[in-house]
Amino acid sequence: MQFTDLKTQYAALKGSIDARIQRVLDHGQYIMGPEVQELETALAALTGSKHCVTVASGTEALLIALMAIDLKLGDEVITTPFTFAATAEMIVLAGGKPVFVDIEADTCNIDASLIEAAVTARTKAIMPVSLYGQVADMDEINAIAARHGLAVIEDAAQSFGAVYRGRRSCALSTFGATSFFPSKPLGCYGDGGALFTDDARLAQAARQIRVHGQSARYTHTRLGVGGRMDTLQCAVVLGKLGRFEWELERRAAIGARYDELLAGVPGVGRVAVRPDRNSVYAQYTVLVDNRAAVQAALQAAGIPTAVHYPIPLHHQPAYAACGGADDCPASVRAGERVLSLPMSADLGAADQERVVQALAAALHAPGPEAAP
Repeated sequence: MQFTDLKTQYAALKGSIDARIQRVLDHGQYIMGPEVQELETALAALTGSKHCVTVASGTEALLIALMAIDLKLGDEVITTPFTFAATAEMIVLAGGKPVFVDIEADTCNIDASLIEAAVTARTKAIMPVSLYGQVADMDEINAIAARHGLAVIEDAAQSFGAVYRGRRSCALSTFGATSFFPSKPLGCYGDGGALFTDDARLAQAARQIRVHGQSARYTHTRLGVGGRMDTLQCAVVLGKLGRFEWELERRAAIGARYDELLAGVPGVGRVAVRPDRNSVYAQYTVLVDNRAAVQAALQAAGIPTAVHYPIPLHHQPAYAACGGADDCPASVRAGERVLSLPMSADLGAADQERVVQALAAALHAPGPEAAP
């Protein structure tokens, strides 16, 4: 069993993906070829954003967004510690300081009710993370930002395609930043990402930043990076777009079936999905005690699992200087209990039942003290 089954997906999309790749090989425009603009147009339409700027990765998308809003040395960005390191990493690399705010215990997304208290005179932006495929409370976050004149950058690396109050992830704030890492709900076959905004000025800034700050060839009007998404990766995503809505439907159905199957299993907590939004289940994550033993038992049964994420960022050595080591208890507790189960649009019913049966057996296996 695969944790993320990309082989079955490719088999279903082989004709479309191969044709797209061959077209690039034939025209030979591997950097900024016509597929780049074609993909940007398609993704902007899918999200409802006015502008899409493809970039080299989801990580690069965050960095370029921070550079586009003109983050200065020492500026603060409010974010969550319960996320992949790239979220805070890009804030620090851009010269800013992450200010960590705790998560909601049930959704594992940033707790919007705690954000305003963290705003200071140095705050420049808020960077919520749409974790596991579900968007955070973006209307509440945007309202706080509006009161204080802040930018909002949605780290939507795990939520592309998700819906929040009738609108799509990535089209909810100043910037939406997503990733096309292969295991994402919409992934390429390497690294890739995109930025979304309705602000033409910010879109222009992002386009310039991704090509070393050039406004014209060899005219560098701002500080930039080498942040382009290459044409072949754009071609792969274009080859997948025709099946993407079906994949989202399948992920929703599989997530609902996991919920149903796990409802009768004692000892399993599930990440809540709010009624005003959905999840694209970039991961299907449960909460368990004694995780190491449970994970080992699942591995012995041939069930792959992953932990997203075991150590929150405010407890990571690289971010110790940011402070808050004794704060964010919900993030610490989640880091001790979260366990992600196999999730792909092509996950079969029999395999899903096998996962749940193995999890139930692992949770209720007798410990050493109960052995005869």
